[in-house]
Amino acid sequence: MAQKIVTIYTDDLTGEESSEVATHSLAVDGIAYEVDLAPDSYDKLLEAIGPFLKAGRRTGRMKTSAGARKSGSASGSGETAKIRAWAKENGYEVNERGRVSAEIREAYQNANK
Repeated sequence: MAQKIVTIYTDDLTGEESSEVATHSLAVDGIAYEVDLAPDSYDKLLEAIGPFLKAGRRTGRMKTSAGARKSGSASGSGETAKIRAWAKENGYEVNERGRVSAEIREAYQNANK
């Protein structure tokens, strides 16, 4: 028996099929996203976020999906600094440097839902 496998590429924004769809990665507030876009939709994305990218600072490259942190975890030095400050204000013992314990991260997330 012969089988034929057909892969259909669909633009996440428009829902239209296109052979030119490519996956694009971005991150906002430490949360990484992937979106599959055709060239026209990608142009719209760049037009929308372009002014923010020009005003912002590059901090390096994002990790790939295989190396990315699990969704929902607080990451990045800015978020870690917020967690440390919150922990100190709320009576937790937290080091000035290094890893913040999962217990403190969970308490922070629960307090800031």
